[in-house]
Amino acid sequence: MAVAASLGNPALTRATLLSPVNKQHLTSRRAQKMTLCLCAMDSKSVGVGGDVFSVTSSAKSGVDYLGQSTKGDMNVKLEHLDAFGVDGEETLEGPIEEVARVEAHEAEDLLRDLGIPSPSSRNSLHGIFCSRTLNLRSISAIGYDMDYTLMHYNVMAWEGRAYDYCMENLRNMGFPVNGLAFDPDLVIRGLVIDKERGNLVKADRFGYIKRAMHGTKMLSTRDVSEIYGRELVDLRKENRWEFLNTLFSVSEAVAYMQMVDRLDDGAIGAAIGPLDYKGLYKAVGKALFRAHVEGQLKSEIMSNPELFVEPDPVLPLTLLDQKEAGKKLLLITNSDYHYTNKMMQHSFNKFLPNDMGWRDLFDIVIVSARKPEFFQMSHPLYEVVTGEGLMRPCFKAVAGGLYSGGSAQMIENSLNIHGDEILYVGDHIYTDVSQSKVHLRWRTALILRELEEEYSALIHSRGHRASLIELINQKEVVGDLFNQLRLALQRRTQGRPAQTLAATNMNDEELTESMQKLLIVMQRLDQKVAPMLEADGELFNKRWGFLSRAGLWDKSHLMRQIEKYADIYTSRVSNFLNYTPFTYFRSQEQTLAHDSYSFYCSHEETTIDK
Repeated sequence: MAVAASLGNPALTRATLLSPVNKQHLTSRRAQKMTLCLCAMDSKSVGVGGDVFSVTSSAKSGVDYLGQSTKGDMNVKLEHLDAFGVDGEETLEGPIEEVARVEAHEAEDLLRDLGIPSPSSRNSLHGIFCSRTLNLRSISAIGYDMDYTLMHYNVMAWEGRAYDYCMENLRNMGFPVNGLAFDPDLVIRGLVIDKERGNLVKADRFGYIKRAMHGTKMLSTRDVSEIYGRELVDLRKENRWEFLNTLFSVSEAVAYMQMVDRLDDGAIGAAIGPLDYKGLYKAVGKALFRAHVEGQLKSEIMSNPELFVEPDPVLPLTLLDQKEAGKKLLLITNSDYHYTNKMMQHSFNKFLPNDMGWRDLFDIVIVSARKPEFFQMSHPLYEVVTGEGLMRPCFKAVAGGLYSGGSAQMIENSLNIHGDEILYVGDHIYTDVSQSKVHLRWRTALILRELEEEYSALIHSRGHRASLIELINQKEVVGDLFNQLRLALQRRTQGRPAQTLAATNMNDEELTESMQKLLIVMQRLDQKVAPMLEADGELFNKRWGFLSRAGLWDKSHLMRQIEKYADIYTSRVSNFLNYTPFTYFRSQEQTLAHDSYSFYCSHEETTIDK
C-alpha cells in the first residue's frame, strides 16, 4: 500500500503520508491514530526522559503479574495526552474489555496498513517461540555466539570439509576410509551416541529410546525394544552417552557411524590395536580435533568465506536496532581473533549503513572465550591491541574493547549488569544455553537453524498426520468395545453377570462373532497404522523423523532440553527484526494429559444445561 511504501522511504514527509490519497484507506479513528504515530515520530520531546514518555529504570522497576521485571517499560504522562490530540476521557473511560477489543481490532488494521506483520502472523518458520516468558524490554545486554549463530554456515560445505579433514587424519592413523563419503542425512541434531554399543539413538523427553541405528543400519522396533527396553538415556553418564548438541556434531557422528561398520566388518587392522566402540569414538574425535586445531580447515574457510557462509543481509540491521534501543551488545565466541575478524567482516560490513564496521555494533568482544568454562570459572583476560592479534594482560573489560579469555563474571562486573538482565543467544544447547543459565541465571535464546525445514515439513505433513490420528482414534473406539466384550466373556466363563443387563443377555454366538470381527478390524488397522507411523516425519529426515518429536505425540529429548534451558528459540537471529527490541514474549499454555477430559466435562455440562 502507499502508506507502507512511504514508511520505507525516509525522503517522504509526514504530510505525504497523511495525504488524502493515503487517508482514504483508513477509517477516521485509524487516520487519527496514524496522525498520532507520525506526530510521535516527529516530536522532539518524545524519547527517553522526554516530556511525554518516561522509561522505567532499574531503580524504580518492579515485577508485573507474570513475574517479569518492568525495567525498560515505557510510561505515558497523562497530562500530556492533549499534546497528541488524544481525548483522555474517550480513551481511558468505559469497560476496559470493550476498549481493549476495539483498540486491538484497530491495531491489527493499522499494522496491516503500515505493511507490518501482526504478531499472530509471525508464528511461521521465521517465528520466535517462547518456552518461558521473557520481557525483552527488561534486558540490558544481549550476548551472541558467532558460529552457527551470527554466522550461518552451509552445513554441506562446512561440515563436509570438516569430515574430509577428519577422514584424512584417520587414514594417516591407519584406518580404512576408502569409499566413504559425507552423508549429512545420516544424522540430525539431538541424537545421542551410545559409545558402548556403537549405536546412534533417538530418545523421547523421558529418555526412552524410540529409534536406533547401529553403524549406518537402522534397527527394527523389536531390536530397539530388546536392546534398550530397560535402559534410559542419561546424559550425566558422559563416559557412555554423547549428545549431538550442535550442527558441529554432524561431521563427527557421520564419521563415527561409518567407522563402526568398518569395525564390525573386521576391516580395521590389528596394527591399530584392539578397539571397542568406545575406543573407536575416541579415535574419530581425535582425528576431528586435529582438523580444527591444526588450522587447515579454518584457513580454507577464511580464504573463500563465500563458499561456506550463507549471507543474511538483514542480520546486521537486527543488531543495530537492538543497539539503538539501548541494549549493550556482546560477542562471546570460542573462535580465535583472526577467524572471528575475517568472518564477521565478510558477513556484516557490507550490510551496515554509513561505513559502519562490525566492531561498531558491539560494546565488548570476547574471542577464544573457552566456553563452557567461560560461564563456570575465571580465566585470565587479555586485551587484543593490534590488528595482528597481539595481546596484553588486563583486569577489566571496557566499552569498545576486544579481548581474549576472561569470564562471564568479569563481563557482568565491567558492565554492572547481572543475571537475568542479560540475554545470551547461541546454537549449542550445553555450551551456550545450559551453562549460562545454570551458573549465572542469564536469560537464554537458542538458534535452531533446522527449525525452518522442520516447520515446513510439519505443515506439509498435516494431512498424513490427520489421517494417522483418525485411524488410531478409530482403533481406540473399536478396542474399547472389544475389551468390554472380552470382560463380559471372562465373567460369563466364571458364572458371573456381565457389566450390564444387555451384555449379559447376549448369546454365546453373538458375543463370539462380534469379538472375532472386531479383532480382525484391529489387526488390519495395525497393518495400516504401523508403516504410516514409521513414515511420520520422513519429510524432515527419512531415518529419524522430526527434530522436535519422538513418535506421533511425544517430544524428543532435544525438545525437552530446549524447553528446560532456552527461554526462547528460533531459526536465526534476524528473526528478531520482526519483533522489535521491546517485545514481551509470553509462553503458551502447556497441554496436560487431562486437558481433553476437562474439555469434554465442560462440553457435557453445557449440553446438560441446555
